[in-house]
Amino acid sequence: MPQLIELPHVGESVVEGTIGKWLKQPGDRVERYDPLVEVITDKVTMEVPSPVAGELLRIIAREGETVPMGAPIAEVAAGHDGPAPATPPEPPPATAAPPTPASYLITDARPVGPTGGSAVEAQAAADAAALTEPAPTATLVAPAPDGAAMPPPAAGRVPNRLSPAVRRLAREHNLDLSRVAGTGLGGRVTRNDVLRCLESAAVPAPAPAPSPPVPTMPAPAATVVGAERIPLTPIRRLIADAMTRSATQIPHAWSMVEADITGLVGLRNRERDNFRHREGVNLTYLPFALKAVAAALKEHPTLNATWGDDCIVLKGRINLGIAVAAPSGLVVPVIHDADRLSVAGLAHAIADRAGRARTGNLRLDDVQGGTFTVNNTGALGSVLGGPIINYPQAAIMTTEAVQQRPAVINDAIAIRWMMNLCLSFDHRINDGAESGAFLQSVKHRLEAMNDDTPIY
Repeated sequence: MPQLIELPHVGESVVEGTIGKWLKQPGDRVERYDPLVEVITDKVTMEVPSPVAGELLRIIAREGETVPMGAPIAEVAAGHDGPAPATPPEPPPATAAPPTPASYLITDARPVGPTGGSAVEAQAAADAAALTEPAPTATLVAPAPDGAAMPPPAAGRVPNRLSPAVRRLAREHNLDLSRVAGTGLGGRVTRNDVLRCLESAAVPAPAPAPSPPVPTMPAPAATVVGAERIPLTPIRRLIADAMTRSATQIPHAWSMVEADITGLVGLRNRERDNFRHREGVNLTYLPFALKAVAAALKEHPTLNATWGDDCIVLKGRINLGIAVAAPSGLVVPVIHDADRLSVAGLAHAIADRAGRARTGNLRLDDVQGGTFTVNNTGALGSVLGGPIINYPQAAIMTTEAVQQRPAVINDAIAIRWMMNLCLSFDHRINDGAESGAFLQSVKHRLEAMNDDTPIY
């Protein structure tokens, strides 16, 4: 019996994905959970498995096409070898995300098993429902025959179900979307349709109102002799869209404190070699920082929140995202319920998420449900940074390079190990008092760490 395969939802802030590569072709036999298609979003490049076994009848969303989350992308004849019925059935329910890997809980020094199931739980669903910009809903329609173009929208009428990225691109170029023929599902105008229109200048933009002459601007860099144009990859374009959305929709404010972590440096130096031999992963400063951040978020819940236009949504769980520089671009895998993990458990979780991010093996639940992000820019040698908030979270903090600096201790100058903590926060949700109190909480917890601080 034919079933429509939908593009699964990745996260509350992701509204669309780009089809990277089909791993199966029409006529191929697919088993349940077989990788079906590679999809690229601004959070993760993922392989979408088939939720059913059967024969792939047709591909609805073609390679390079950008489609909204929840839209049908293919049709599979599930458990049926004969011809497909003329009308498609209702789409199947979304498949559950795989369980989270084993982790170290605070109460034990050894692995104790799963933390309690998938990262996508009722709390994440409630948080997503509170957001003001839900993902567009796709209307299930019969696709055009192979080789036939989708019907263009009626003249003078702006098409429905446009993604925010398409609307923004058209707005930036003063492009009348009612005059762009859509090639997406049901005649939907996609990003590629807009880009092709702009490149070919086939559809003239409406004449703007007269304006005074402006000074002539220098020619673009691409026209300079010797300049090189580097085509944007899908992931680079999606990252750019996500950063632009955060910078334009969230009023950023910034603060910084420096922490004297001399005691923590001594603890880490004492335990580092034995920990690597015993656990098989490195003991860096990041798990100690995450431990302090998780505890501080419990004291200051408005930093663990999102903006909901008519309300502030406080998150019920502390799920820390860690920024990882992967070969394809920046990704932010999530450590769910980080407040339940010991320093050793956080070290294992960091090594697991970062390793799979760099090899492209992140799962859907690895990038879902993040409530606060930490970026260890100190590993790159940075001493001061102003990070962009991971939309739609309330804040992001960077841990900067650990350096020896002179400091005044009991009216005497001493050489101490210092680290800067930088925080960007959503000024709609928090003011300087709240953000400053949070940073001071993280600072004091890090400064209190010494040889007596438990790792397990």
